[in-house]
Order: sequence, then structure tokens, then C-alpha cells
Amino acid sequence: MTGVPRFDGFWSALDAVPVADDAEALFDVGSDEGRLRRTNLERYLSRTGPGADTLLVAEAPGWRGMTNTGIPFTSMRELGPEYLVPPEPTAPWEASSRVVRAALDEWRGVPPVAWAIFPHHPFVAPDRLTNRTPRPAEVRDGAPVALALLDALGGASRVRVVAVGRKAQGALALAGIDAIAVRHPAQGGAKQFTEQLLALDR
Repeated sequence: MTGVPRFDGFWSALDAVPVADDAEALFDVGSDEGRLRRTNLERYLSRTGPGADTLLVAEAPGWRGMTNTGIPFTSMRELGPEYLVPPEPTAPWEASSRVVRAALDEWRGVPPVAWAIFPHHPFVAPDRLTNRTPRPAEVRDGAPVALALLDALGGASRVRVVAVGRKAQGALALAGIDAIAVRHPAQGGAKQFTEQLLALDR
């Protein structure tokens, strides 16, 4: 693909995803936190999007990582100097983010773009400092965002989709997206995740 990806359709799809009472809209321009995350995500996509041929898709943002930074698989510990720093992060680091970023540091080509099939943060009400599995309806609502991102990157003909974990793969399948699955890095899966992901490097 030549040129710079245009993410207009992605932002429109993202803003259209409904928000349940036990989910947090991370990129709401009506809040300071939402604007910060949105700015960070815009910077991330502008940096990683051009030339990327792999889309790495997780299930949903976690309260320790993306919920703070706005960037998939990025906690405060991995946040680079080019990004805005949230004034009151809920956690300093996230184990999965650390593993994923360490693996991507070894990627030889253009690094994959990361995303979550459900873009809001699903939590166990009333505690926002928790994570829950997104419901099937939430996955369906979030699927157009992943499809719009895939389209912005050049479409399925040039970008492969890699699911982080079987749950993410199943969620993508519900959206009609055929994805390769790698082991989720949580719960002892760090070594296998790293090996499987780097085996895809080309």
C-alpha cells in the first residue's frame, strides 16, 4: 500500500459503538480522559499504520493498560515520550502489555497494529478497576470498528489478522473475520505467545 492510511471510517465506527452501564467509553471527546486517550490513539495509528501488514487483535481493553493510555497493549510502563501522560493512572503496568511490547520490540519488519474487537472497557459493575468478558452483542457492536481499521490499513487482501487468544479469535469469527490465533500471554502463556507471534514475522 502506498500513501498514508485514512482513518475517518474507523473513527466514525468507533464513535457509533453503544456503551452499556458496565462499560467505559475510552475515547469520548466529552471528557478530558477521553480526549487524552483519543490523541494518543491518533498518534499511535499515524506512527504504526503506514506499511503495517499485520493487525493484532485482543478481546477488550484492560483496566491496567489501554484504559489508561488509549493505546492497545500499552500500559504506563510502555508509554513512550511522544504520547500524553494521564494525570491519575489506575495502575503503573499490565503484565500482558509488557509481554506483547517486548515481543514486538523483536519484530524485524513494520510492527503490527494492535486493536481490541470490543473497544470499550468492560468491567464488573460497580468496580471500574475490574475486567469482564464482552458480551456477544458487544462484540457484534465492536466488529465494524475492527473492520474499518482493517480497511484503512489496506484490507484483508494485504493485511493478515492475528487474534491474541482463542476468545479473541472466536469474537473475530463472529464478525466474519478469519484470524490466526496465538496464545494469550496471560496465565503463564508469555513464552508461547512470544514464540508464536515471532514465528509469524516475515
